[in-house]
Amino acid sequence: MKKYLFAFFCILQGHIFAQLSGVVIDKESKVVISQVSVKSSENEKVETNSYGTFIIPVKKLPVTLYFQKKGFEVDSIRIQQLGYVNMSLAVLSQDVKTVVVTSGKRNQNIEEIPISIEILKPALIANKGFTNLEQAVNQSPGVFTMDGQVSIRGGGGYAYGAGSRVMLLWNGIPMLSPDVGDVKWNAVPMEQASQIEILKGASSVLYGSGALNGIIALTEKEAKPEGQLTMKYQSGVYGDPKRSSMTWWNRNPTSHLLDVYYGKSKGRLGYTIGVNGLIDEGYREGNDEKRARINGSLYYFPKKYPKMKLGMSYQFQWQDKGVFILWKNDSMGYQALENTLSRQRAIRLNVDPYLKFIDKHDNKHYLRTRYYLVTTGNSDKVYDASFAEMYYADYNIQKKIGNTNLISGFMNMTNKVTSYVFDNHLSNNLALYEQVEMKLKKLDLTAGLRLEFCQLDKSKPETQFVISDKFTSPVYPIFRLGTHYAINKASHLRASFGQGIRFPSVAERYISASVGSVRIFRNPDLRPETGWNSEIGWKQILKFGKWMGMIDVAGFVNQYSNMTEFSFGVYKPDTMAFLQTSNPNAINYLYNWVGFQAQNAEKARITGLEFSFNSSGKIGNVEVVSLLGYTYMNPISLNNDPIYRASFSDTSTNMLKYRFNHLAKADVQASYKKWSIGGSMRYNSFMKNIDRAFEVGVLGTELLVGMQHYRQQYNKGVFVFDARLSYELKKGIKLNFIANNFLNAEYASRPGDLQAPRNFTLQLQYDL
Repeated sequence: MKKYLFAFFCILQGHIFAQLSGVVIDKESKVVISQVSVKSSENEKVETNSYGTFIIPVKKLPVTLYFQKKGFEVDSIRIQQLGYVNMSLAVLSQDVKTVVVTSGKRNQNIEEIPISIEILKPALIANKGFTNLEQAVNQSPGVFTMDGQVSIRGGGGYAYGAGSRVMLLWNGIPMLSPDVGDVKWNAVPMEQASQIEILKGASSVLYGSGALNGIIALTEKEAKPEGQLTMKYQSGVYGDPKRSSMTWWNRNPTSHLLDVYYGKSKGRLGYTIGVNGLIDEGYREGNDEKRARINGSLYYFPKKYPKMKLGMSYQFQWQDKGVFILWKNDSMGYQALENTLSRQRAIRLNVDPYLKFIDKHDNKHYLRTRYYLVTTGNSDKVYDASFAEMYYADYNIQKKIGNTNLISGFMNMTNKVTSYVFDNHLSNNLALYEQVEMKLKKLDLTAGLRLEFCQLDKSKPETQFVISDKFTSPVYPIFRLGTHYAINKASHLRASFGQGIRFPSVAERYISASVGSVRIFRNPDLRPETGWNSEIGWKQILKFGKWMGMIDVAGFVNQYSNMTEFSFGVYKPDTMAFLQTSNPNAINYLYNWVGFQAQNAEKARITGLEFSFNSSGKIGNVEVVSLLGYTYMNPISLNNDPIYRASFSDTSTNMLKYRFNHLAKADVQASYKKWSIGGSMRYNSFMKNIDRAFEVGVLGTELLVGMQHYRQQYNKGVFVFDARLSYELKKGIKLNFIANNFLNAEYASRPGDLQAPRNFTLQLQYDL
């Protein structure tokens, strides 16, 4: 009898061990929540009862529990040992309680951030039919893209071959090319991103060179226990331009895109995988593109170290595209100027091992690394022009002491460039950084410091900081200050000041090329750009029934020194005594040394105001989602050198080249039952100043044929309208019809670069 009792006792003990119990409550009201779905990483699933309690079977520990209920934020908790689980869920505030990571390298509510930030959600990206990230970020208030270069609040203009003043982050790691220092927009796997965060203003303290004008950050989706499969296929056609002289085709060009993503976690293991393929015939002759990409991630929680996460993300892309630079003339803008069209084959590869660990004192340790390869080649080989590699590592520790968060870190980045165009170069960039975030009831204070060292080849460090006439430091300091004050739960004030620095890319220093009749000369003596940003802002949260919105108003000042511009002039070598015009075959022939060169020509100040409004929720039975914004900018040059000012197309104004005074964006979508309709608008005022050489030519030769006449005719600014209509065929399957630029506006993002005419896309989305 004792033997049976012992066996029964053992079974009972095993049964008890194999169960977890707990309660789920509302985080704000502390009221219990019934019918919450509770799912374990072992795929067990239960619901809370009318008392908010649950019991779920467990095979082994540790185990992760996921909590989900409509109207509340999805949350999870990792259980290391048996005990009663107390879980609280926050009410879902229709995207108002948006969590961002970029500002402080940790999760924060968007209203607590002391700097302006916009969020683009995956639904907008998918529903608009974008084929690359550049098109997506161009929807954000205050942001403008032109031919691969991005400007936030007027902080950047346009210069062929120049590096980016805006940092691109993928999973918290910089993703600017090692040779050119630009963003490879088509190599970013948007289909795998959870959201896009756009920070406005200098952000170099945590992320270093390249964040002079702001940050665009994407973070990949986390794999879910139930698994997630999404697919998107779309086919589009370019319509005829408004002017028949622009049409170069016999058959309208088409575009086809396929995206597939799958992610799943089970126990201590999780993985994601995505594929992307594009065939775009292009609306400009010879500007077609083909690409294929595979990307994904893998992570693991070691059994012996349950508070450690090991993982790796990866991506490989092949592409073949035509590179269009200058138009033929103002009547044939979709055809290239003779000898300016080129073919480019290239690969993009990144492998990102990482480690996250929580020690016994609850300090969080992060180690992020990346190998990033960017090649540029011709139709024969993918690396003929450049083979550029980046080796990156960033370690930081996050410690919480009372109401204070401390972030301390170290970064090392090595860029190795092997190039027929730029020669061979090696650069090293080291940095130490510290950020302190203190919470004092309703007041949040942020202060940060970064010490930056950068050296190209074996030259003098680029980070020379002048302390006095006799002393310089090889380390350049960068500071950041910010404050946020919560007047109440719905009203928030903020103010910030941040410095930034950007080191010239290898391409900016060493490019030597000809594009048609335009020559570009190298300048090894180019210096780093520096600047600062200051703003004050107010954020107001609104709520009416099931609809919520967020109003944001900000005033800002950006100031930059040593800004890089490709300036027109005569650039003969110092070793050449004189130039002559009589013998065109001689090396010292004048026209051989006339062209553009990267120069630290500009000192600038940009002041302005920005208003944005985001909302989502139901008004009656209609769900409405909106993103609207208007930015006023006054971008002026502080360089009064008459020779430099003579390079402006309009010398009567000191407005910076390739900038606007007014920028407006709007996107609104309404959904009723299975139908959705949406529309968007983009507006920019007239670009008053460009390089004078593009209007009047050089030495009797027009660089951009018809540009002066075109700008005189199209001088009123541009409105572009898009529309979309969708129908849910069944749960998880949606059919979209998209009409971009449906009024068929003719416009250019920069001189000689006309944008797409009216085009139509049919899209099928699948989400399971």
